[in-house]
Amino acid sequence: MADMLSFLSRGGAKAPGSSGAAAPETASQGAPAAKAPAAVAGAPAASDLIKDGSDATFVEDVLKASREVPVIVDLWAPWCGPCKTLGPIIEKAVIAARGAVRLVKVNVDENPQLSRQLRVQSIPAVYAFKDGQPVDGFIGALPESQVKAFIEGLVGELGPGPVDELLAEAQAARDAGDLSTAAMLYGELVKVDPGNVAALAGLAQLYLDAGDADRATQTLKLVPPDKASDGAMRAVEAALKLAAAAKPAGETQVLEARVAANPADHQARFDLAVALAAAGRREEAVDHLLEIVRKNRGWNDDAARKQLLTLFDAFGPKDEVTVSGRQRLSALLFA
Repeated sequence: MADMLSFLSRGGAKAPGSSGAAAPETASQGAPAAKAPAAVAGAPAASDLIKDGSDATFVEDVLKASREVPVIVDLWAPWCGPCKTLGPIIEKAVIAARGAVRLVKVNVDENPQLSRQLRVQSIPAVYAFKDGQPVDGFIGALPESQVKAFIEGLVGELGPGPVDELLAEAQAARDAGDLSTAAMLYGELVKVDPGNVAALAGLAQLYLDAGDADRATQTLKLVPPDKASDGAMRAVEAALKLAAAAKPAGETQVLEARVAANPADHQARFDLAVALAAAGRREEAVDHLLEIVRKNRGWNDDAARKQLLTLFDAFGPKDEVTVSGRQRLSALLFA
């Protein structure tokens, strides 16, 4: 411990004491170590990588353990807002490192002796230990990219993590029509990273493809509010809207007859476009909406253009119909 204190007194960590303590918040819930998700793609389970530490366990969990792999110590408190931001970011990065580094989370309110020994002046405070010695550190909530860089400074450049690999595998299974495997992989992803938008959106889309719009909607509700505008999220929401607009084949035929009889009936053409999109006749749907824009751009408060954007979200940005449709829409709007 004396060597550690000497390191800290020399300013070995990047930022100890560089800022004031975070202001208390009214929220009382803390940020303990994550519950263990299922092991993924051969990666260690979170319970093997992340644990809560204390005054009594510090020597065993940190000093001794760091002789095997680097150990990161995250000092936090339940009232600390930045701690709540940083905690999940560090946990995700540690899991992605696949056992190359471990994380010990220490509640400074419950472990004042350790806080004094580490000379903690501001939280969140993060220290990295190797071979029983502190070697690096920082203070404050850093973005995910900087946390990853911090870990790579300890263990070298990280390759794709298990989350990225599983996303690719799930998408490949879905593209191949193996929906059961895709669903299983997305489910494992959500266990590892509960707020992963791509995994939740993928799972929701699978439910929707199976005709279970209710479960798709419930799955989307698990997406964190700050990620609600993510492109994958918007795509599934748009697909849900299309599914809700599906009509029996007979009604679609009636709408087609109305448009054929009166090409200037924009409402009938609009309703037909929505029905065609819901039935999977995407190019025809886009054609009809573009025709409305061509004839009366501002009809019904720009409804045709807005519906086109909804369709493009549902189809995905790389879909051929989306790419072509956006080009044609731009040509009409800026002609």
